[in-house]
Amino acid sequence: MTQAERRTFLIQKLMDEQPRYRGLRIPSGEAEQRQLLRSLMNVRPPRPMGDDFLTVQDAYLREETVRRGVTDSADLTPVEPGIYLWQGDITTLKCGAIVNAANAGMTGCYVPCHGCIDNAIHTWAGVQLRLACEELMEKQGHEEPTGQAKLTPAYNLPCEYVLHTVGPIIYGRVTEKDRELLASCYRSCLELARRNGIGSVAFCCISTGEFHFPNEEAARIAVDTVRQYREGTEVIFNVFKDVDYEIYRRLLG
Repeated sequence: MTQAERRTFLIQKLMDEQPRYRGLRIPSGEAEQRQLLRSLMNVRPPRPMGDDFLTVQDAYLREETVRRGVTDSADLTPVEPGIYLWQGDITTLKCGAIVNAANAGMTGCYVPCHGCIDNAIHTWAGVQLRLACEELMEKQGHEEPTGQAKLTPAYNLPCEYVLHTVGPIIYGRVTEKDRELLASCYRSCLELARRNGIGSVAFCCISTGEFHFPNEEAARIAVDTVRQYREGTEVIFNVFKDVDYEIYRRLLG
């Protein structure tokens, strides 16, 4: 199958799952098809899917990731021993584990084509990731506490694992408890990585953006905590925005 044929197959399968989508016309344009496929994946609840869908989805997502370009962490140059700074799309990074800034429900972002990292990671990993997160949460029996972390396979992402952590949400001024909880996110991810023999971890800018933690202060907490607790684990600070790159470059010298 070509990528276009795979995309049409996946869209049709996802629409057939939901009675309200049946009979809808699949758009002819490639951009519109890509947006529709992502939207359908984003709103799909966590449940099993047939092997025929997963085989086509996996082939489609992996070819798309190659097209977008994969960066191998082994090719990066450290800014200090064991610590790297990289600007780019974390869903294209090949490393031990990437960190997802999750919400307390832990099953991803359900807003179609939303710009958050949670949405991007679940999109490019595939529908298996949401189901794996749901199974973890069912076993736990309650929402994920802020500052802790969970580990899942990465499925179709080029990394091996995803570390999901819930950062503090800032509603007004930053409190000392907020700072402690954000540091706990970094510690929890590093401890979980060590327990599972994961040699490298790529951190996004946890709690900034949608959770409104000030970028400068969040970066300072991230750098200080990683320097204190990484204990041999290689750490990549992944940034997407220029402003964050400049902050981390200054903090890391």
